Order: sequence, then structure tokens, then C-alpha cells
Amino acid sequence: MAPLDSVKGFAVTFRHLFRKPVTQQYPEYKRPVYPRFRGRHRLHRHENGLEKCIGCSLCAAACPADCIRVVAAENQPDQRVSPGERYARIYEINMARCIFCGYCEIACPFDAITLGNDFELSELTRDALVYTKDVLLEPPLRRTPAADPAEYDVGAQESEGVLGMYRIYAQNHEEVEPS
Repeated sequence: MAPLDSVKGFAVTFRHLFRKPVTQQYPEYKRPVYPRFRGRHRLHRHENGLEKCIGCSLCAAACPADCIRVVAAENQPDQRVSPGERYARIYEINMARCIFCGYCEIACPFDAITLGNDFELSELTRDALVYTKDVLLEPPLRRTPAADPAEYDVGAQESEGVLGMYRIYAQNHEEVEPS
């Protein structure tokens, strides 16, 4: 290894040595997450107050981590909980086992369960990580901002005018300006 290679290796270190460090004020400022980020689960209701979940257990069947438990019960004519014949009497998600794959959201035919942007899910006990139906129906207390989706519609290579490691050139061999 030549001495010049050693100097090249330390170039990055020396370049960053005198820069001011980037400090993020985490609890006060939360950096926006990617728009399709999968975080805390949430169950939804219809506008009339009925629960969207009908207890079909498709989300539990689709879950590869087996962390969703659904126990269905029949709706009573005088006590309707959901618009269907059944409703989810017990709906629990063990967040300690969840891998946030989003299969439950995809499997639900009624859009009853969605994954939001909230990522602050730490608890003091494992029992507190089992979210019940009441917890999932309430909106989360903490809100994490999401970035503008339009910002992510353009690929990184398209915005930089490169395709892989090659520059993009027009037919007349002039370099294309990044859009």
C-alpha cells in the first residue's frame, strides 16, 4: 500500500474533522418520515360510529408473525357494533411480535386497520405492548409528521441526471440538465 493511498483514506476524516456536528432536537422536533412508513396500527370507525372491523380474521391469517388475535361475535339487532353480521369482540395486536410488514392492512377488505406514521412505541412492560381494541380505536396520543409524498415521486437518479454510475446524454452528446 503506497503512502498516497493512506492519505486518500484519511481524506474523508480530515474533511469532516472541522465541520460543525449536526444535532437534531429529537423530542421537540421530529423529522418527517417517509409517506408510506409503517408504524403504529389503528382501527377505524365509519362516520356513523360503527366499527369497520367485522371480525373476519383475514388480517390474523395474513400476519406472518402471528401477532394478531381476533375473536368474533354476532351483532344483536338492538346492539349493533359493526355494519355486518359479526363484529370483533376481541381484537389484540402484540406489538412486541409485529414486524410491521403491512400484510394485515392489505388483507383487510374493509380498510378497518391501517398502519400510521407513529414510531414511538416503547413501553415499560411487555403486557403494555399488547394493544387491545379500545387502544387501537383511539387516535394515537403522539403524532409523527409525514413528508410530502410529491417529494418522493421523482427517483434519485432522475433528479441527479445520472442512471446508475453513468451520466445521461442526449442524442447530440450534450449532458442532460437535471429536472
